[in-house]
Amino acid sequence: MRKIRLSRHVRVSFIKSAILVILLNILFIPPFVKYEPDGDNLFVLYLNGEEVGTVGSLDRVNEIIADARRAVGRDSDSIVYLESDLSYDARRALFAKVDSERTVRDNMARVMRSDAYEVLQSCYTMRIGDITVNLPDSDSVREVLQAALDAYDTKGQYKAELVVDPNRELNALTVSVVTDEEAKEKAGQAPVWNAGIAAVISEAMEAEDETEDDGLSFDDYEYGITGMVFDDNIEIVESYLTEDQLSTVDEAIEEVVSFKEVNTIYEVQDGDTLSEIAMKTQVPMEKIVELNENLEDTNSMIRSGDELVVTTTAPPITVERVERQYIEEYYDAEIQYVDNDEWYTYEQVTLQQPSCGRRNIVADITYENDKEIGREIVKEEVLVEAVPKIVERGTKIPPTYIKPLSGGRLSSGFGGRKAPTKGASTNHKGIDWATPIGTAIYASSGGTVTKAGWGSGYGYVIYIKHPDGRETRYGHLSKVLVSPGQSVKQGQKIALSGNTGRSTGPHLHFEIRINGVAVNPLKYLN
Repeated sequence: MRKIRLSRHVRVSFIKSAILVILLNILFIPPFVKYEPDGDNLFVLYLNGEEVGTVGSLDRVNEIIADARRAVGRDSDSIVYLESDLSYDARRALFAKVDSERTVRDNMARVMRSDAYEVLQSCYTMRIGDITVNLPDSDSVREVLQAALDAYDTKGQYKAELVVDPNRELNALTVSVVTDEEAKEKAGQAPVWNAGIAAVISEAMEAEDETEDDGLSFDDYEYGITGMVFDDNIEIVESYLTEDQLSTVDEAIEEVVSFKEVNTIYEVQDGDTLSEIAMKTQVPMEKIVELNENLEDTNSMIRSGDELVVTTTAPPITVERVERQYIEEYYDAEIQYVDNDEWYTYEQVTLQQPSCGRRNIVADITYENDKEIGREIVKEEVLVEAVPKIVERGTKIPPTYIKPLSGGRLSSGFGGRKAPTKGASTNHKGIDWATPIGTAIYASSGGTVTKAGWGSGYGYVIYIKHPDGRETRYGHLSKVLVSPGQSVKQGQKIALSGNTGRSTGPHLHFEIRINGVAVNPLKYLN
């Protein structure tokens, strides 16, 4: 009986020992993969190209990498962009060690931290046209905008104010301009919106209506700036950038407030010449010619309504302001026009020469930065009346001129040239298009044929007189299809090109003459 009890004791001890061994194996012995005869059972994981562990299944990889992301995010007080390019090598193994999820997660978090792109701070991005600056906070934005105002407001009467734009989903700011007194009164409140320079003028006029009467003398007015606004579409949005992407306030002021050379459009006015435009815009005539392809030289013709590119200096940010000024000035009366329906629009005659007058005025002058764009006279005292210029001008639309053939290669231009053949002129009075013999030639404009036949030097030639007094000539023809006295329409076929007369090869010679003087046809062709 004693022997049997001992055997039972041994069995109990053995079972306890086996359980202990199993628990120790679970706790301290690394896990191994389960053999899969029909597929891969070992996966070596790589994050951003660096090995982070080995697992026996991909089922929980997404959860592990998400845990790693959360761990990195908890460690940072700022916004963190994490690179997480995960890849793996798949293998089949009979017996292999794998890593625990915790080990894989920790390795992933380590790689993410080393590759993290951290935004060091929130900031504000301000865009004005094509210019973008990044500033660390809203106070810096306000300081830059205030510098733009202070460039003109030397008395510090106006302040730039920022407010969150309720109409934008993103955290965006808008800017308004208020008086210094308003800024103090509205401390801690949203600024009152200003609806543009029209509102400034309107407010100034309303204030004038309340205080002004006909008995005011020039000394009774208050002079200086009466209103300011920003005339640009200024965008200010919150963003997150690294410190090296931010500008200092001084750098931003230099970028958006300092004057820079830009191209603008000048519309030609009645009576303008290139020299007068050069004086008005402070741009040399040669520079204007260089900027405008339609101008050949400083003697090129310009017409009222033409648009010319000129350079000017201006800051990227535009400040509009209204200034009330007392001015003693010489002034010109507006030009008076007398329309003549029998004349073409390019014909005009001065009937009365002008004479400037002299006056004292109080004026509300609107400026875009340093450029005057409008003037409202509040009070005027005329000392000497101005005499207006009176001009009689035509209203009839003049004929147009088209190229007299299809195709052709421009082989000789207008003006001075080397004589192409003996006896040919070195002062070319037209232009030549090289073209095969027999090419159709068309009337450049409607008119009356005054010559159609042989002309010395021209070979077979056609002259056409046009209603505006101009004349076109078509030379070196092979065949003439019209007769003297015949009326032709613009685009009507009048001849075939050739190589007759004093010619070095098949081509059309084409002239336009005004008052008998040859001009460059290329300036008149549409």
